[in-house]
Amino acid sequence: MANLKEIRNRISSVSSTMQITSAMKMVSAAKLKKAQDAITAMRPYSDKLTELLQGLSATLDADSGSKFADQRIVNKVLIVAITSNRGLAGAFNSNIIKQVNFLVNNTYANQEVSYLAIGKKANDAFKKSNKVLSNKSAVYDDLTFENVADIAEMLMEQFLTHKADKIVLVYNKFKNAATQEIMNEQFLPIVPIEKDANVNLDYIFEPSKAEIVEQLIPKSLKTQLYKAIRDSFASEHGARMTAMHKATDNATELRDQLKLTYNKARQAAITNEILEIVGGAEALNN
Repeated sequence: MANLKEIRNRISSVSSTMQITSAMKMVSAAKLKKAQDAITAMRPYSDKLTELLQGLSATLDADSGSKFADQRIVNKVLIVAITSNRGLAGAFNSNIIKQVNFLVNNTYANQEVSYLAIGKKANDAFKKSNKVLSNKSAVYDDLTFENVADIAEMLMEQFLTHKADKIVLVYNKFKNAATQEIMNEQFLPIVPIEKDANVNLDYIFEPSKAEIVEQLIPKSLKTQLYKAIRDSFASEHGARMTAMHKATDNATELRDQLKLTYNKARQAAITNEILEIVGGAEALNN
């Protein structure tokens, strides 16, 4: 009977876990809809603004180009690792950490690398290296353009003061609820379109191209970072919803197996009791 009690306790434990994972799945699904709508609405504006500025930068002379497009010898690299504050999202965070480690050990093996952590998981992964410039995990408490703009301004300052020669963003790009694409995106310096690229810039500019570029580039960089964080935010909820869906399915399967095992053990116990009773009755008759 002790065995039956142990199985009952396991069934109760698995059932409780299944209820938790099912509830987390529904919560993530509700949050995903809002986050998906936000990033889907933002992408066309962000992409068009980036395309326009890259095209304008490509047509400017080297002397009149933007200070944010300064192509230097890369000695110092700042990696902006964008993760989440919470786990239970499958490989969502670990994929970003692996990608950052790959860049550090291969692509930027000969450069001095520092980190800016957006998300507690990134900060936890890299804080032991003592190279985390800042931890901006609190941005998820109030994810607005204004709060992200403050982080973008700090990154721009790092580049302009030569504390970083190159800044890259590493994050999960949202494709759908079950799929995220790991992005390694250059933030600064701005990557201009090649001179021979087919760019339609047959416009009349007022004021000059250089002035327009200088005014719009900071806004474009803020928008680029905001889009990356929004992408990661939507990807987080998609990854968590998928992970909790799989966890719920696994818990359901395990519960059913335990119930089957319990019923077999209970049937065997009842059968043994009947045999004992029959055996005792026969012994009395003899």
